[in-house]
Amino acid sequence: MAEDQGGRVAVVTGAGNGLGAAFAKALGGSHRVVVNNRVHADRPHSAVAVVERIEAAGGSAIVEGSAVDREGAPEAIVAAALEAFGRLDTLVLNAGVSGPATKVGEGDTGLAEVMRINFFANVALVEAALPALRDSPAGRIVFVSSTGGLHGVRGRAAYSASKGALNAWALSLADELRRTAIRVNVIAPYAATNMTARPDRVPDKRLSPKGAADALVALCSPKWNRTGDIWVAGAGHVRPARALEGPVARVATLPEQADTLAGFERGTGFAGGEAAFADFYARVTQMEEQKA
Repeated sequence: MAEDQGGRVAVVTGAGNGLGAAFAKALGGSHRVVVNNRVHADRPHSAVAVVERIEAAGGSAIVEGSAVDREGAPEAIVAAALEAFGRLDTLVLNAGVSGPATKVGEGDTGLAEVMRINFFANVALVEAALPALRDSPAGRIVFVSSTGGLHGVRGRAAYSASKGALNAWALSLADELRRTAIRVNVIAPYAATNMTARPDRVPDKRLSPKGAADALVALCSPKWNRTGDIWVAGAGHVRPARALEGPVARVATLPEQADTLAGFERGTGFAGGEAAFADFYARVTQMEEQKA
């Protein structure tokens, strides 16, 4: 039977299969779930099977068939949650596309389409959902991103750019909402799915979507109080990730020290750009005072 956490309600986008389906099923133990996935005219709606699995396990769920990038979709998705369950507590932004595997300069990387679905659609859905999430005693937003947004991926510049934008927007949102009951985090899952499948490679069983879904459930819990983090998750394990900045050096020494500086082994992470600037300025001031 489903675990009662005050009748919490979750929306999971792109939840017809793969990671999204795993996320929706896992949340079915603690939430009533709106399983979003776009309808395809040439095949059965995959979200129906996900709803059936949640209900068979004692949970409650409904199907929502909007394509996340369609005009009016954000409002329709939120309305479905409110009409069916009367509230919205958790928003899992999973829907996305990888785009074509094309290196920059060798053809169309699909940047506009990838950004529209992976970034702008998520922004619009958050904006539509915020009023309902503010009414929740413990609102939770989880962006499903990728380490490609931190490090880049050869041949997937558009995908990496969209996830990098998503990371930055999510962390900015977390900072803006820090004094509210809404917690905003990012999960970067490693999992074998249709998006990552290759015909010449046998999927690693350890990298099943469930190995990341358990971490997602933790981030959606009302007991989870951290905000503004990026968590890499897979195979039942997690690790934190963030952009780091290295040591400060005088520009005059850059030609001689560039390789050493750029290859720093240890760095400092910051909770926002303002903190990063404050640290940089403090270090420059200290160096100038020592020089004097």
